[in-house]
Amino acid sequence: MANLFHTLTKIKEAPGMYLGRPSVSDLFMFLVGYEFARSQMGIELEPSEEYFYQNFQPWLQEKFGVRSTASWAKLIMLSCHDEKAGFHKFFALLDEFIAQENKQVA
Repeated sequence: MANLFHTLTKIKEAPGMYLGRPSVSDLFMFLVGYEFARSQMGIELEPSEEYFYQNFQPWLQEKFGVRSTASWAKLIMLSCHDEKAGFHKFFALLDEFIAQENKQVA
């Protein structure tokens, strides 16, 4: 089974194939479903996947200076004019999040 980040790469390259359209809200729901499906199948998340699910939201709240408990998709949409822009911003933020994680590990 492909991991979360491999799947995200595929979604980034062909969002219509996985989400129907490039939409940060649809991506959020897809990833919630992905996590749920794995738990239902008894497939544990890899450490990097678990790190994403546990830390991306708080990292984003800190980055944006927001205390809201709204989903990370809604936080991203606060600074985007439409779902497609939010979709692209998610991947830029994800790259930043991963780069920061890699710096902390090194």
